[in-house]
Amino acid sequence: MTQLGTERPHLPAPEPRRLSGLDRWFKISHRGSTIGREVRGGITTFVAMCYIVLLNPLILGASADITGARLSTEAITTATALAAGVTTILMGLVGNAPLALAAGLGVNGVVAFQMAPTMTWAQAFGLVVLEGVCIVFMAVSGIRERIINAIPMPLKVAITVGIGLYIALVGLVSAGFVTRTPDAAQSTVPVRMGIAGHLEGWPIAIFCLGLLLMIVLVSRGVPGAVLISIAVATGLAVLVNSVFHVEGWGLVEPKVPDQVVAHPDFSLLGDIDLFGGFGSAGAVTAAVFLFTLVLSGFFDAMGTITSVSEEAGLTKDGKVEGMGRILLVDGAGALAGGVTGSAPNTVFLESAAGVGEGARTGLASIVTGGLFTATLFLTPIAAVVPAQAAAPALVVIGGMMMAQCARIPWRDLDFAIPVFLTIALIPFTYSITNGIGAGLVAYVLIKICKGKIREIGWILGILAAVFGVYFGIEGIMSWF
Repeated sequence: MTQLGTERPHLPAPEPRRLSGLDRWFKISHRGSTIGREVRGGITTFVAMCYIVLLNPLILGASADITGARLSTEAITTATALAAGVTTILMGLVGNAPLALAAGLGVNGVVAFQMAPTMTWAQAFGLVVLEGVCIVFMAVSGIRERIINAIPMPLKVAITVGIGLYIALVGLVSAGFVTRTPDAAQSTVPVRMGIAGHLEGWPIAIFCLGLLLMIVLVSRGVPGAVLISIAVATGLAVLVNSVFHVEGWGLVEPKVPDQVVAHPDFSLLGDIDLFGGFGSAGAVTAAVFLFTLVLSGFFDAMGTITSVSEEAGLTKDGKVEGMGRILLVDGAGALAGGVTGSAPNTVFLESAAGVGEGARTGLASIVTGGLFTATLFLTPIAAVVPAQAAAPALVVIGGMMMAQCARIPWRDLDFAIPVFLTIALIPFTYSITNGIGAGLVAYVLIKICKGKIREIGWILGILAAVFGVYFGIEGIMSWF
């Protein structure tokens, strides 16, 4: 015991806690996280977004290319899981950010329903590879920011909203909830509800139950709500089909597979034709397709990266830490989507689910990517899921994207009509390209007629001119 007035012996300062190599590499402690949180966050992100392994085959498999060829569910599932696994792990290692990538909803619709009918699948995926090259080039050259600044924000928001409606319509049509009227040419109603103007049959019932369940779970913030709803609806579909032998499921009949584990189908890997699409679809049309992929791809990614990074506390003075590396991986994701045959890969907003569980570093992305890679050997399970069980996710996600409408200045007449044309024509014409083009052309025309040419800028003027040629290409070609 130390006596009063006696100096206490000098105690050495505690040694700083030694950080593991994993901690130092990913800056886990520096960002206020732990390995346990990163693992939990990575698993949560996977659960929140792994529905894409089921939905991407639904979208890509619903269309045929110019030769009538269709992609097999097993091959698309393998491609989707492979691309998501590789690019998400790459984001963890290079970008060190809790951001997961997978085939983008919306852009995969462009590949399936717009590009494929005008060219072969190999040529369509070749354009996807070129999109990745363009995004990488724009990321390193600074062009990306210049184009982003050139297009007015209301039009950017309108593209997101229009794609949301488009995705929802694809889901409703895939499930058979909305069908084409047989005599649409003579009828004032081009589409109708159900097969005969009303809802009937077990497949529609499964879709409605799955949709209602998903709405409830999403609204209550249940983790993995989309996946849970798809799993429940699929289980009901398998049960109903085994008991009643129901018809009308569409391309996928829900039945128990002979095996759960199978060898991945890599038949789409590397099957690309880089420039053949320019010959099949025409140079102008293919160029507009490429422009649409690039435009929607990097705008969606920029918004998602910024919002999720802010939630994770990875921004300083409005700038995202390591943004250059993150954008490079995002471009590589689009490129990987083409090489694997899964459609362009982009950052998913569901990454915020992992951030909510505490993820702050790229270690979470490596966990998510590893789980995606593991699904390569579970492709037979995807062949069990009918469109009626998976399509509710398209409807719900499309509805959530509509929330962006609140950011549109509807009272500003310079934007009101261009924004409306963008939002309306994307689903009404089943073409994202048409909606983007109509909005840009209308906006530029309004500015010119009001004597505000200087507000347009040369970049926007060139884009509007390109779309003008696209819309009038048939008439122009008839002159020659």
